[in-house]
Amino acid sequence: MRSVGFLVSALVALAVLGPMLAPHDPTAINIAARLSPPSGEWWLGTDAFGRDILSRLLHGARWSLGLAFVISLIGLIIGTVAGLTAALGGKAVDWAVMRVTDSFLAFPELVAAVVIAGILGGGINSLILALSLTSWMRYARVARGVGLSLRTRGYVVQAKLAGLSPLAIARWHYLPSLLPSLIVVWTGMFARAILGISALGFLGFGVQPPMAEWGTMLLDARIHMRAAPLLMIWPGLAVVACVLAINLVGDVLRDALAEKDSPQ
Repeated sequence: MRSVGFLVSALVALAVLGPMLAPHDPTAINIAARLSPPSGEWWLGTDAFGRDILSRLLHGARWSLGLAFVISLIGLIIGTVAGLTAALGGKAVDWAVMRVTDSFLAFPELVAAVVIAGILGGGINSLILALSLTSWMRYARVARGVGLSLRTRGYVVQAKLAGLSPLAIARWHYLPSLLPSLIVVWTGMFARAILGISALGFLGFGVQPPMAEWGTMLLDARIHMRAAPLLMIWPGLAVVACVLAINLVGDVLRDALAEKDSPQ
């Protein structure tokens, strides 16, 4: 678990402190230094406008990781509410909620996000809305499954007989049992959100220039891919490293919870 704590701390520090560690202004144009290779002054080189790549990567971490956190958190809230509503609302409500969930799952998440972002136009608000609307379904399925398994437990039945409202039952009896499973799902969706943000940024629907974001950096570097391949390699490595780190955290948490729940 120490490795998990280290990875989480590193990602948080990257998102929060990254811009403070940037050696240069990420938006400062220096045509004289355009497409410079890595050196003592430009540790990772510069892009086609002479902007420092390292500084842009560090500033981009705040957008890529920060937006991914917000998007995955919104999806967690929407999905949990939908799943608990299906589990506690009776057969008709359960059927209606799950048919809506299945309808959303019928479309590939990224394709649906691109369509939504294309309709709304580029920008941060459109990005958040598009990815949030396509990221809640897995939470809903997990919340509903756990909710249905708890519905006949003795303490839940006693709470119903005592006259507790469905909201109170969900708050005191369902959520504590749901949280471990939802946290594991959340780590996976956090990683998927980073990929979604980078993909939409690469297609021009994400964070708009001159702000630095890893997907936007990939888009800017595309036309220089042959002459200066490092322009694409650095932001690509940043995305891969963060996704792998978050998935590793999720695997460790899943194994820890499975070991905790296994019979002794």
